[in-house]
Amino acid sequence: MYRAMESERPDALFWDPYARMLAGPEGEAMVRAMPKGRQSAWAMIVRTAVMDELIMNAVNRDGADTVLNLAAGLDTRPYRLSLPGTVRWVDADLADVLAYKETRLAGKEPVCALEYANIDLTDSAARLALFERVDARANRTIVITEGLLVYLEPSQVEDLARDLHAHLTFNWWLIDLASPRVLKMLERTWGKHLRAGGAPMRFGPKEGTVFFAPFGWTEREFRSMWEESLRLNRSMRFARLRHWVGRLYPKKKREEFRRMSGIVLLERE
Repeated sequence: MYRAMESERPDALFWDPYARMLAGPEGEAMVRAMPKGRQSAWAMIVRTAVMDELIMNAVNRDGADTVLNLAAGLDTRPYRLSLPGTVRWVDADLADVLAYKETRLAGKEPVCALEYANIDLTDSAARLALFERVDARANRTIVITEGLLVYLEPSQVEDLARDLHAHLTFNWWLIDLASPRVLKMLERTWGKHLRAGGAPMRFGPKEGTVFFAPFGWTEREFRSMWEESLRLNRSMRFARLRHWVGRLYPKKKREEFRRMSGIVLLERE
């Protein structure tokens, strides 16, 4: 729904002609029902735009020939991005999620080779089997876990990091990452609703991207959600005033604020 809202702006950062159809009236109802649902759109829109950019960089600059999108949900990037036709894109998610998307997008042509993989990513055996299938046919792969890690236990994120690193063509891992402070803020706003839906937010490592180092992943690029929102002109109310006030803080504190939430491109060691 947030992608639909952005796409309908005259100055849209991206255009997703399928978003409103996929969201349907249920998506509109969710935005209305969630506390600060419409005011929170900026963060999801920024995340989408920045990840679009990093994915295209991986393909066009770094030569990624495969994209593995874990917990793909209702993502439409293989339909709306200007990807080379030679790219292989794999959307992996629960069977009912992908069936819904496939039905709604029937007759629409993706711009590249698209595959759907029905999987419960908490099933380690099924997950490894999927990774092996993708790895066997790839040369350079970027893995995406947009909006996924925050709902996992730290031990589940560790297992996923190990499993991804065990596959040699998985060169990059694109994630979004929140700090404990952001999780507390989100808990106050959305916590009750997310718990009621069986999806509490769990993962926000205090050590940031260093969490992934023992599992063979290092930070290649960190895009601060705050800074990117200002760059893209999609930020919360009074953001620029807060930004100028923040410049009065000590450098260490400013860096802490900058890294409260971000989009991260990890690279295998």
